[in-house]
Amino acid sequence: MENRQDAAGRCEPYPLFANLRGEPVVVVGGGEVAERKVETLLDHGASIVLVAPAVTEALRAWALEKRIGWLPRRYEAGDLEGALLVVCATDDEAVNKAVHAEAVRRHQLVNVVDVPELCNFIVPSVLRRGHLQIAVSTGGASPSAAREIRKSLERQFPAYWEDYLDMMAELRCLVKARVAGPMERRAPLYQAICDSDLLARFEAGERPDAEEAYRQVVEPALKEDAR
Repeated sequence: MENRQDAAGRCEPYPLFANLRGEPVVVVGGGEVAERKVETLLDHGASIVLVAPAVTEALRAWALEKRIGWLPRRYEAGDLEGALLVVCATDDEAVNKAVHAEAVRRHQLVNVVDVPELCNFIVPSVLRRGHLQIAVSTGGASPSAAREIRKSLERQFPAYWEDYLDMMAELRCLVKARVAGPMERRAPLYQAICDSDLLARFEAGERPDAEEAYRQVVEPALKEDAR
């Protein structure tokens, strides 16, 4: 299989969902862009150290609340030690290049915002509906196009998907707890759940809980399997 490369000979990014809970992340910069990056990283449980001489009010509040660490000064070599991931959100070209160079030396994932050539990972445009995440990327070719695609997906996957998937997660736990035996015995039950009208009921405004769904979908499937 051939590598997929662009006109410049660069391979397309490898799509990856990373678990950042408790993982060390360094963010360099204290403006509005840095604030947005920090907010998203906090949502995903990262342990963040911010490096910036001046910060937004929100960033200052998060630091005072001990939600993030803050080094109130300009970036210095060595600030990236121990980080799994690095985000640089400054308009200082020299700082951007220095952060990138240090991260590359340390074999870290680094994103210098809006400078694709100084990134070894990119942040996609993401649709989130609870457990559901759909990431859209154009590989940096057109972030605005990625946002438009995400907006179209928002219409395709409305807000009720969050409740639906919460219920599906609970229902899966009930099946695993109540149906003994090998996984092969539960597989047809999961298929019956997917083939049921549960999604249509959520779309219609109903909110059946996991117990109700178990009685109405799983128990009949178990009886059918026993025949």
